[in-house]
Amino acid sequence: MNCPLCGADQSFKPVTGADKRRFWLCLSCDLIFADPSEHLSPTAEKAFYGTHHNTIESAGYVAFLQRLLTPALAFMRPGMRALDYGCGPGPVMSELVHREGLSCDNYDPFFAPELPSPPYDIIFASECFEHFHRPQQELQRILSLLAPSGYLAIMTEHWQTKAAFASWYYSKDPTHVVFFNARSIDFICRQFGFRLCWQDGRRVVILQRINSGSAEF
Repeated sequence: MNCPLCGADQSFKPVTGADKRRFWLCLSCDLIFADPSEHLSPTAEKAFYGTHHNTIESAGYVAFLQRLLTPALAFMRPGMRALDYGCGPGPVMSELVHREGLSCDNYDPFFAPELPSPPYDIIFASECFEHFHRPQQELQRILSLLAPSGYLAIMTEHWQTKAAFASWYYSKDPTHVVFFNARSIDFICRQFGFRLCWQDGRRVVILQRINSGSAEF
């Protein structure tokens, strides 16, 4: 078994989560990840996502997405092309971006599987990083879609302590399989060629691509 983010081999400690799944802490990058044997099947995973009913009319959900969009607006310029990566069954972020005057495509392996049309100047990844079975490969794919000097706006709640993880609501969701913290984000920046532009210390980070090459492991 290797860490799905940094690729470290057997450098793990078991961690107790809020459900009965087995979780591991990577000592190299601080990613906590569910044991791969605990992952849902694609059919079960899609069915679980299908229970979400978030729309543009859902004021609470729109306010939630604004936690990511509002700080990203400082980096957005007229004419930029955007992508909502992992948009889910009811794309809302793209509608909010359209309201800001930018075009925004949707991509989701289950609900909007059409191949994106890069390059994109900004990619939104709202509440999808925690679903990545293979975050290393997903990040490499995101890099292939992102323009040089483009922005990656991520929203995924960070784990704080191992003690808190044991009762954390975020680790109860069976589709949440990887969990990041500040050290994990720092690894992403160093390994994949990003600089940190903005963060709230809890859930939202905005990165800018500074390396046009591909990450190597």
